[in-house]
Amino acid sequence: MKPIIRIGGVILGSIRAEYRQLHNRYFGTIERFEGDARAICNQILDKLWQGDFYRTSLGHFDFFWMRDFGTVAQSLVRLGHTDKVHHTLKWVLRMYRRANIVSTCIDKNGNCFEAPGRAIDTLPWLLHCIVVSDYPLNKSERTFLEKQLRKHRKIYLEADGSIKSMNFGEMRDAVKYDRSAYAVSLVGRMAFCARALQLSAFPFAVEQYRDDLLKNYWNGEYFNADMKTNAFSAECALFPFFLDIVDNEVHAGKTMDYINKKKMNKPYPLVYTKQPDEFTYHWWMTAPAMPNYAGNSVWSWHGEFYLHVLRKYNRPEYDEQYASFCAMIERHGTFPEMLNKDGSWYYAPIYRGDPGMVWVALFLEL
Repeated sequence: MKPIIRIGGVILGSIRAEYRQLHNRYFGTIERFEGDARAICNQILDKLWQGDFYRTSLGHFDFFWMRDFGTVAQSLVRLGHTDKVHHTLKWVLRMYRRANIVSTCIDKNGNCFEAPGRAIDTLPWLLHCIVVSDYPLNKSERTFLEKQLRKHRKIYLEADGSIKSMNFGEMRDAVKYDRSAYAVSLVGRMAFCARALQLSAFPFAVEQYRDDLLKNYWNGEYFNADMKTNAFSAECALFPFFLDIVDNEVHAGKTMDYINKKKMNKPYPLVYTKQPDEFTYHWWMTAPAMPNYAGNSVWSWHGEFYLHVLRKYNRPEYDEQYASFCAMIERHGTFPEMLNKDGSWYYAPIYRGDPGMVWVALFLEL
């Protein structure tokens, strides 16, 4: 009976998410807020908390997304919301244990589902949240996480801990990567967290993944997108630094110089790539349905990671780029998920960029 219930939850959660997306495209409205960028973001963050967990957005992503929450958990803690982070994690772990899975998404009814598919970074982000918030795991939660770590290794990793050459979901979910630098960074972060939490089911060390990035991905200007593509992709270039897998001022500086040279921080930070044709995309996330969804479009999420790296390494362009990011928020009166390459709101036949993203926490920490 339990497997049937779990499958039903997956189906119901997925159907609801797709319905919300299409409804938002044709019938939804974008709530706009008054004030400067920080005032706008504070209003959004307050509305995203509804007593049980942080929603992902004020639009159609009105459910929990592990990746999105993972990226903002530390910022939320630093903003003084540790109690809400812990409350969210307690709810999330209860839903995961009930479903016997660590899924990318959970709807408000507790149905665990994958969107758009099973992802390599879901468990790493969960462990990251637990570590950065100092969440007190109980015995049952520890047992569950040990089991999930063994499952993760079996699905995604070779015996030596390296990532298998296979298709799986990750942050840039429109693209078919082959062992992306982002994925290596997240598994490296999981190695760090497993050791910090004294979870024995993941025996590999973060240094293994750092060495892999430096040896097999660094091209002298940035980390290549994956093992087959030497093009620039924002999350692959930034996450080794953002997660402290590679803490190297020279490497970070060269990456920031490359972004300046290619003007990927124009009109706002940050454009995904200036080489969109170098990548292979899932057919349902390309033209005509979703043209340029993850091409040279502007993604506010990556703009924040970029700003954090600029600040971390005291880069001279930080103030200018921060001001540009503020102008983007104030122009639209909300925190946009993504924009067209000219800075206008993204509309497509079956998709519209979402407003009021939980990513505001990353900005508010700056």
